Amino acid sequence: MPALAQLTTIVLDCADPGPLAEFYRAVTGWEVTSSGDEYVYLGSDGVQLALVRVPDYRPPSWPGPDKQAHLDFQVTDVDLAVKQLLELGATKPDFQPGGDEWTVLADPQGHLLCLVA
Repeated sequence: MPALAQLTTIVLDCADPGPLAEFYRAVTGWEVTSSGDEYVYLGSDGVQLALVRVPDYRPPSWPGPDKQAHLDFQVTDVDLAVKQLLELGATKPDFQPGGDEWTVLADPQGHLLCLVA
């Protein structure tokens, strides 16, 4: 079956797109492709990541029923990546359901992400 559409952007609602963009720029190495007071787009070839200001933004709880979506990142060394992301402002929730398979972190504004080897 031919594709009906092409995914171009993943949008994360947030309280403040500028600092969050800097966090994800450090994570991905992507450059800012577009920005304004209310948004920042990051990308390279392919899919972009957009961070958009939302009034009264509330991060999802973890674990909790209002978890929405999360990003998975493959890394060479999970322990080293966790250390580096914590230094950039991420947090590591107590609840870690992945065992040795993945590590759950939250970015500085509470969006969940997983690191896998």
